[in-house]
Amino acid sequence: MDDQTDRVAAYLDDQLQAAADLESLDSLLSNIRTQHGLLKQQLEQADKDAHDARQAAQEHAAALTAQNDRFQAAQADIDRRLTIIAQSETSDDAVRKFEKSMGKLQTLEIAAHYTQKLREVDQLSNEADSQLSVSSEAALASYRQLKQLDASLGPLQDAAEGAAPHLIDHISRTTQHVRGQLKDAFSADLEAVLKKVDWPKRPETTFMGSLQEQWAKSVGNLLELQKPELDAAENTAAQTPRSPLILLPLEVLVQPLEMRFRYHFEGDKPTNRLDKPEYFLSHIVDLLSSYNGFMVDNLQPVLLDHFRGTDLAFNPVYIDAVSAMITALLPMVRTKIISTLPLISGQPQLLSHLMHEIMNFDTKLRDDWGYDGGKGSEGWKGLAWEVLVQQDWFGRWLQVEKDFALSRYQSIIDTPESGELDFDSVDPSATKPTKAAIRVNDLLETITDRYRPLSSFSQKLSFLIDVQISIFDRFHERLHSSLEAYLTMTSSVGRAVQGISREEQASLQGVAGLDRLCRVYGSADYLERAMRDWSDDLFFLELWEELQDRARRRTSSTLAGPLKIADVAQRTSNAIGSDDDNTGALFDETAGAYNRLRVRSESIIVDVLTDNIRDALKPYRSINPWSTLTTQTSHAISPELEPLLTYLTTSLAFLAKALGRSPLRRIARHACQGLQAALWSDILLRHSFSTAGATQLGVDVGAASEVIERWAGEGVAVHGLRKVREGVALLGLSVRGQRNRDGTVREEEREEEDGLAGRGDEDEVRVDGSRRAGLGLWEVERRLFADNEQARLVLEELGFESLGEVEARHVLERRVELSS
Repeated sequence: MDDQTDRVAAYLDDQLQAAADLESLDSLLSNIRTQHGLLKQQLEQADKDAHDARQAAQEHAAALTAQNDRFQAAQADIDRRLTIIAQSETSDDAVRKFEKSMGKLQTLEIAAHYTQKLREVDQLSNEADSQLSVSSEAALASYRQLKQLDASLGPLQDAAEGAAPHLIDHISRTTQHVRGQLKDAFSADLEAVLKKVDWPKRPETTFMGSLQEQWAKSVGNLLELQKPELDAAENTAAQTPRSPLILLPLEVLVQPLEMRFRYHFEGDKPTNRLDKPEYFLSHIVDLLSSYNGFMVDNLQPVLLDHFRGTDLAFNPVYIDAVSAMITALLPMVRTKIISTLPLISGQPQLLSHLMHEIMNFDTKLRDDWGYDGGKGSEGWKGLAWEVLVQQDWFGRWLQVEKDFALSRYQSIIDTPESGELDFDSVDPSATKPTKAAIRVNDLLETITDRYRPLSSFSQKLSFLIDVQISIFDRFHERLHSSLEAYLTMTSSVGRAVQGISREEQASLQGVAGLDRLCRVYGSADYLERAMRDWSDDLFFLELWEELQDRARRRTSSTLAGPLKIADVAQRTSNAIGSDDDNTGALFDETAGAYNRLRVRSESIIVDVLTDNIRDALKPYRSINPWSTLTTQTSHAISPELEPLLTYLTTSLAFLAKALGRSPLRRIARHACQGLQAALWSDILLRHSFSTAGATQLGVDVGAASEVIERWAGEGVAVHGLRKVREGVALLGLSVRGQRNRDGTVREEEREEEDGLAGRGDEDEVRVDGSRRAGLGLWEVERRLFADNEQARLVLEELGFESLGEVEARHVLERRVELSS
């Protein structure tokens, strides 16, 4: 009561907080009365619901009690009746006896069903046998029912955990027996029709009239008999791929052809030769050519009419008569191959030849006859795949091919002329490889042709790595060893260790040495370009795309068979598995190794030329007539320059013959840089020059330029020796270079310059700038030493591009007139 009083007091305090709230006291009392009425109604409804719930619970409990009483009475009655029926004193004994009786009844029921099925099977078998001579359609109808019964009991047998094996076996054997009877009868009918046309002696026969009706009926009966097997094979082809079935009419047609085949290619006939597998393989192709017309004219319409509108109409091996014939002929070829393999397993050449002919045979069936084995876009794998994979001959065959390739490679290397440059097999303007490089490339192309028809990706990859790239690596090692041997023999340490005389070492510094280096360079360049071309070949492109696809979808470290991804990448390309489709190729690693070998050998050629040029300049560097010469009118080349000109002529003439235009010009430019460095540091900046001395130096430089451009091509020396040529031109400026009022050069200076200019393009560079500008030595000297801006302007007026301000000052200081 106190709690209620407190809540009322709290409510009033909340509602009446000020004197003005007393004015709303009437409305507050009205609200309270309304709420009190609503609460009273809710309380009455709750009391009514509780009363109804208690009454329902009492009624439900009474119903359960009554139901329990009835169940107990029924159970007692059942126990009483069970003891009476089973003549047992207790209900448990009665249950056991009753279950035993029910088991016997169930067994009796199963036996009744067994008997019914056996009676049904026997009836269908007898109907098929009796109707065979009357109506082939009725006999086929009985067989189809029997076949359906046989097919339907299989899943039931599996579900029943093998409960009726004898029944299943009996029905299956009966079905096969009936099928055999029908097949024999229908085959006999077809053979009778074929006998009338003298099959297979007359392949050009076309059935007409009543004979055509007999032909269509006999072929159709066999197809209808085989239809359940064909449907089952087509439905399970996606889950369990296997060879397509041979159509029953084709079995009859091929039987005499098989007898002929066995007659010629079994036993001691001359056509049965282990070394000539092409005999029996070409015989099959000849059969296709001979009987193609018969199949298209006579069998094709029957197949189209029979399979039209069924799933089999989409399978070429059933709907196409020629493909069906190929399917029927393949078993005899397969048997012949399997029987031949053990006989030649110990003879590598025969095994290699057999596999090569089998792959050619597969290719002919695919390309010439369009045979796909019923695989659609996947394509027929071929007899070669069956031999190599299913019969597990790939390892043996790969070893045979590898041994053959390596022996052929070794014979190429051992040929005495293999290391010689081949000047006749390539374009005259191309870099010349060795004869060994060309023959090795031909060998590798032959190897490609031998494994190109393979259908297995892992087999192609194994061939590529174990045979082709292996030979590439061997030849690369040989070229690398040759390069290392040359470096060893031309070094002082090598001469001391290997006992090479100075004369022998000197010969290696000449054309003989360049020949050895060009052999390495030319071979590396030739095979590197060959590998780049191979990478664009459709066969290798498809192989690379398949390799990339498998690498990206890989779920383990292996890629194809036992091949691991890391091992394959190391031998082919590190781009395997990358997301960029535009990078990488099968021969990246191998081509990269040959590229590095080519670049290195080219660098050594440049070093040899540079060193020999310096050695050939020794007599020329030892003379110093440059400041004492007073006149120079004969334009004769200095005698001391002859060793350099001789060396340039012999070496560049050989290189022009051995190298292509681009590498020759590249190497010649590097050689010009070495020659320019020697002339610049040892001649131009070391001695003082008179006008005549500078003119003589220009003549000598021009002579060297002429030799270089004669063999390396126009412009090589002009660009390669530009700096030293500009230095010589600056050094040879006329002392009296004055202009007339009209801007022309005075006549006496023109005559002097003409006398100094000499002849040829090489002298034009030397004096042409000053001739055009009309600048003399003193004016150039004044402007060159004034400041850098004036120096740049005067060099531009003279037409110099390579000579810098500081270098020009150093050169001009070498003039006798200025230095004195």
